Amino acid sequence: MDAIDRLGLATALAKARKSYQEGGIPIGAALVHHGSSSGPGDAIVMGTGHNSRIQKSSATLHGEIAALEDGGRLKADIYKRSTMYTTLSPCLMCTGAILLYKIPRVVIGENQNWVGGEDLLRSHGVEVIVVDNEECKELMRKFIQEKPEEWNEDIGE
Repeated sequence: MDAIDRLGLATALAKARKSYQEGGIPIGAALVHHGSSSGPGDAIVMGTGHNSRIQKSSATLHGEIAALEDGGRLKADIYKRSTMYTTLSPCLMCTGAILLYKIPRVVIGENQNWVGGEDLLRSHGVEVIVVDNEECKELMRKFIQEKPEEWNEDIGE
């Protein structure tokens, strides 16, 4: 991973840890805009978030949705030159938001605990990178073991 990817994933992971500490589902996300060039100095974190369904009693506040919300209304060109970083493979709702805003690249911390819409993203030309991060895997595995009913609710089961 390059410096921008390390920044993006570290930011998402910090949000996942925060959610877990609050009693929520430990999935974090960050939307990072790459600016006018590919240098790390041009990267700007536009929005961050974590899954807050439990904390806010929300039906839709997944990590990626929270990051988009935190970023506010952005011009289409911003999304088209950004990467969504997420600690877990995005569900179909979050995949849909990524496709809607034409975010061209998604970096995923892990997909061993659950696989979401990765194939759908790829089929629409989105670059999908799975990092296979150990901390992301362990944090999610721990949550699923501790709170299986909340996890199943989150994924619609």
